[in-house]
Amino acid sequence: MPSLLSIRDSYQVAESLARADLMTSPAARRRLQARRIELGLGEHPGYVPPKHLLLYLVRMGSFNSAPKILNEDTQDNDVTLPEHMSKEDLLTYCTNQLQGTPSLIPRTFRSVSLFNGSPKYRTHEMLPLNEAGIRVLQWNLLSQTLGLNNDNFVRCPSEALHWQRRRNLLTQEIVRYSPDVICLQEVDHFNYLKKSLGTQGYIGMFFPKPDSPCMYIKDNNGPDGCAIFFRSNRFELVKCETRVLEVWRVQSNQVAVLAILRDLVTGSEFCVATTHLKARNGALLAALRNEQGKDLLDFVTSHCGDRPVIVCGDFNAEPAEPVYSTVTTHPALRLASAYAAYQAGEPPYTTWKVREEGEVCHTIDYIFYSKGGFRVSSLLDFPTGEEIGECRVPSFGYPSDHFSLVCDLLPTASNSIQSPL
Repeated sequence: MPSLLSIRDSYQVAESLARADLMTSPAARRRLQARRIELGLGEHPGYVPPKHLLLYLVRMGSFNSAPKILNEDTQDNDVTLPEHMSKEDLLTYCTNQLQGTPSLIPRTFRSVSLFNGSPKYRTHEMLPLNEAGIRVLQWNLLSQTLGLNNDNFVRCPSEALHWQRRRNLLTQEIVRYSPDVICLQEVDHFNYLKKSLGTQGYIGMFFPKPDSPCMYIKDNNGPDGCAIFFRSNRFELVKCETRVLEVWRVQSNQVAVLAILRDLVTGSEFCVATTHLKARNGALLAALRNEQGKDLLDFVTSHCGDRPVIVCGDFNAEPAEPVYSTVTTHPALRLASAYAAYQAGEPPYTTWKVREEGEVCHTIDYIFYSKGGFRVSSLLDFPTGEEIGECRVPSFGYPSDHFSLVCDLLPTASNSIQSPL
């Protein structure tokens, strides 16, 4: 078993090689190849970390020195809701539970139309969905266990992280947009979401991380993972698949959930998948995320057939990282980012928080879609820095450190994949 010191040494070498692997100049490539030969790595076209380092990397973030605490998802057994509620009744219920505390940060939709080949926008406080469209919501909810114990939000009042408050704000943020498909990450209260979203006719699927860091923290509510919900009066589930993503043939601690959905009226089908890739900075972790992205796309390709595809998630990667290009240049899937497709690049941020090291402001969450199967008709805008407030998020006005992404996707004329039945 390698010592911690040898792992750290391996990590430093791997980080330098991974960083060099991103270089494109001929001189840099020659230096990298010489270093590979010196280390006995041969002429492999890309650096692959040794297995002992990979095993360390994929569990980085879990608290391996502590025993697992195998709690079940029971912290919301106090919530009793009717089987069916109107949208207004559920939102009112959540407001009453919040007892007059600050309401959610307001947000607006932008409708997108093409005029002489150029996008034109109109702003709406709440845009109704076109009947033929699919409204998709993507959101990293912020694990309650990690948010309380591990994420170190130094400007967030502790009361704003109380679960009895957060769960009602989470429900409000999702339900107020009336999405058809919901993709979520850092879900560690799935039973609550099943209960609250179930009142609106949603059906959900959940897949936990194999070694969730939540499991090493006292008072956890079970492991965190990814989930997909869909509106059962609009779609039926054809099949659901799950996968633990691999990196260089080693199982990682990140997962993906995939669903094939069939429109109950038209019979057309599409594939939706969600994931949450490995966090942390550095060239080596960027390379690891790229490998996870490749495995995710292989997973999607193996199940989607000729159906159009929607891929959502927290990729923990800025647009300049390799995994973004890997996703958007996949020759078979032909994916585009919904937000980048109709504006000058991605939004300036999808997460904005304050930790001990300072403000952390990044664009790392995305909705990707098949360019040949859909077009974007509207987007949910992000709040301004002034609207968010100096303490950023999470806060009394917003329950997660990530903002939700919402877009309306209209099927194109070529999107006519029918059920084989």
